[in-house]
Amino acid sequence: MSLLGNHISLMHGWLPIAVQIGSGVTLGLAAGWRSRRWRLLWLPAAVAVGVVSAIVAHSYLADHATDAAPTALFVWIALLGMATAVSILGWRGSGWLRRGLSVLAVPLCLLCSLLALNQWVGYFQTVQSALNQFSSAPLLHQTDKATVVTLAAKGNKPPHGSLVPVVIPDDASHFKHREEFVYLPPAWFASYPPPQLPAVMMIGGVVNTPADWVRAGNAVDTVDAFAAAHGGNAPVLVFVDPGGAFDNDTECVNGSRGNAADHLTKDVVPYMVSNFGVSSDPSRWGIVGWSMGGTCSVDLTVMHPNMFTSFVDIEGDLTPNTGTKQQTIANLFHGDAGAWAAFDPTTVISRHGRYTGVSGWFAVASGGSPRHDITIVDTAAMAVASRAAASDPGNQAAAASSLCALGRANGIDCAVVSQAGRHDWPTAGVAFASALPWLAGQVHTPDVPRIPLPGKGP
Repeated sequence: MSLLGNHISLMHGWLPIAVQIGSGVTLGLAAGWRSRRWRLLWLPAAVAVGVVSAIVAHSYLADHATDAAPTALFVWIALLGMATAVSILGWRGSGWLRRGLSVLAVPLCLLCSLLALNQWVGYFQTVQSALNQFSSAPLLHQTDKATVVTLAAKGNKPPHGSLVPVVIPDDASHFKHREEFVYLPPAWFASYPPPQLPAVMMIGGVVNTPADWVRAGNAVDTVDAFAAAHGGNAPVLVFVDPGGAFDNDTECVNGSRGNAADHLTKDVVPYMVSNFGVSSDPSRWGIVGWSMGGTCSVDLTVMHPNMFTSFVDIEGDLTPNTGTKQQTIANLFHGDAGAWAAFDPTTVISRHGRYTGVSGWFAVASGGSPRHDITIVDTAAMAVASRAAASDPGNQAAAASSLCALGRANGIDCAVVSQAGRHDWPTAGVAFASALPWLAGQVHTPDVPRIPLPGKGP
């Protein structure tokens, strides 16, 4: 099943279509034409339940989602509501076959809703990736720390890197978090103690697990391919847990949802230096983040330039964001506007003044299909973007332009790079692959040349 599952797409192709057809037929047979009373009273009532379900879902997502949800998602949510109503309202007076079909239609419509949701966010791209997640299967090249230490002691570079699960103490932050992961490139195994390689912190979105960059963003495949093309050299990656739970939106700040910022800066960084021998030089540390993680990448870098000097912000927001500014202050900072300002990148950059040696790559999804990446250079549009971002913190393109313009005015070298895609994991994976050659050079990875940001020239 593993080999077959790796090639069965959940994003497109025959499987989603087959499930949708089967679900539609099942619901149609369950509802049926039945009696005149059914057609005039109970069937319209079931349809009404479906419509209300879709309206409620649309209202919720309009307030919380970054991108507009696809119509297919609301269609299947409506059919799920209708199927549930049919199974209840049509139970009396139905034969057991129709009862069975009405019960079966509910999970089938739920499955179609989940497939539509997944096609929107790109979380599971294949059947196998979904099975691996739900069965807690080992990740690509996963091994334990004792094994990698033994291999490193032999001094032989393996053909690919290793992914090590770690439990990082929370002594400094007291932030309760899940198991995190460290990617070690082949160059790490060249000696023991290992060489002082650069390190990059990888941060996912709001709804997350530390393994998301591996499973959904293909980060290990990407960095392994990069290492293979550079004599085994690549940064060490640490896949962190910024939330502590699947749906705990901390925005990587210290606040009412936990000391996430302290965990990343005071727990993770020292642990990586002492346990995996990575460099402690801030010029050799970077952060990559998507969605919420993109916001975190900018925030942590501008707040701690003595710890991180390079970032890749993929579709991040202008500021830590859980709704309106007032909602964010209430949700994350116990209503303390001063605490919010301490984690607002625009405020932090303005208060800090000129930076030295800090650089960033802002990746934004264009929604179209350009043949090449487009770099947005300094124009009057960036100033306009600042106002647009302030009025709509969830507008990632405006946020990127606004932050880059402010950063440039304060010594941060940056570029805004637009690429085809949406606000989803497949686009995040492509953006990481595009930025990795620049980032690896920027953090001084051995035998990797430094290259300019797109549009900057040599």
